[in-house]
Amino acid sequence: MALPLLTHSQAWALLGLAILMEVAGTTSMRLAEGFTRLTPSVMIFVFYGISFGLNTMIIRTLGLSVVYGVWSGVGTVLTALIGIYYFKEPATAIKMVSIGFIVIGVMGLHSASRLPAA
Repeated sequence: MALPLLTHSQAWALLGLAILMEVAGTTSMRLAEGFTRLTPSVMIFVFYGISFGLNTMIIRTLGLSVVYGVWSGVGTVLTALIGIYYFKEPATAIKMVSIGFIVIGVMGLHSASRLPAA
């Protein structure tokens, strides 16, 4: 049984949730300390499973290039910021400029998703 096609707004909302699940999964990797802590180790797979499941539904509406680009870009930026603010990793100039470029790329992909198909 196929799921109904999502509206544009529903797809973007679910993509936001998928991104949060991916960031939680990646953060759990750090908290798992090399799979030596059970709960964060299990949560890696739970969070990524939810994220990939949502992405599979969203791709039908927004397309692969937009979904994966935005998912990975926003996830990368959020994960980098968590590393800087929560795990006290250094916020070097090159790191901050690189984050800025990722944000610009994500904004471009979002804009492209609003244009009619050629």
